[in-house]
Amino acid sequence: MKRHLTILSAAAAVVIALTVSGCGGPSVAGTGAPGATEVKELRYQGWANTVTLPELAQDLGYLGDVKLNWVGNTISGPQDIQSAATGQTDFGGAFAGAVVKLVEAGAPVKAVINYYGEDSKTFNGYYVKADSPIRTARDFIGKKIAVNTLGAHSEAVINTYLRKNGLSADEIKQVQLVVVPPNDTEEAIRRGQVDAGSLGSILQDKAIANGGLRSVFSDFDLFGSFAGGPYVLRGDFIAQNPNTTRTFTTGVAKAIEWERTTPRQEVIARFTKILKERGRNENPAALQYWKSVGVPNKGEIKDEDFTRWNEYLKSVGIIKSDLDPKKLYTNEFNGLISN
Repeated sequence: MKRHLTILSAAAAVVIALTVSGCGGPSVAGTGAPGATEVKELRYQGWANTVTLPELAQDLGYLGDVKLNWVGNTISGPQDIQSAATGQTDFGGAFAGAVVKLVEAGAPVKAVINYYGEDSKTFNGYYVKADSPIRTARDFIGKKIAVNTLGAHSEAVINTYLRKNGLSADEIKQVQLVVVPPNDTEEAIRRGQVDAGSLGSILQDKAIANGGLRSVFSDFDLFGSFAGGPYVLRGDFIAQNPNTTRTFTTGVAKAIEWERTTPRQEVIARFTKILKERGRNENPAALQYWKSVGVPNKGEIKDEDFTRWNEYLKSVGIIKSDLDPKKLYTNEFNGLISN
């Protein structure tokens, strides 16, 4: 498989778009100077049947006079941050390794806060049918695994799992990753369209409740609790809108801690209310399976959130030497940890 060529081509497309557009767009309005007018409306992509942390932050009043402008949904973290990099949206979130790919390709984005992570309650499992012969890493050779997108969290985890369990680079290439929308992954496994699939959070718990599937491994098995990926903004947006950036980042941090400290049923009730009120013709049924926020420590970003993926990124040709994570992120605008 030549998965890394697809990733690099996508990243190169972002650089071309940045060159053509100048990374402008209607939302880059402030100057960063005292008294200057800053952008107060942030364009973003959501996820169907899901309440994101910024959406929760807005509903809880944590964004103050900053408003969100939903422009559509995505099922791909890499696509989401590419949209932010090219000025089609103002922020996007993705797997930390996808952020590295974008920055290495020259995109001027900066991570400001982690927005998803794994813990003992919330993690991504890699599931097969209960009667599947797949039980070990080596059993995946020649098989198909459903992932929501290439070049993101699931690919990195699968690659790491296979490598840690002794598969060679050539053997890993024989494991085929198939892009399947997350909402369709459970059925794809059950129908035999794929041999295994990545299921996380609400979709994972729903699939388990339906019975007939079992987990071969999970990212929590591999790493324990960890941050999976951050929200990024363009560097020029941050420079010209520092107060809005701080309001957004701190609001997301507050939403993380609200989810962490609020009784589970109250969180689910709030999600359900938001879903129904925003009128996107969504189904709130799966929200009952929500368990935890998963994001460590107020969304604070650490070096290891990126360096954890060094070997994977080298194996697909994204980096040639170890990362310098300090150029990838800042915690400056997270008011819960920077004050």
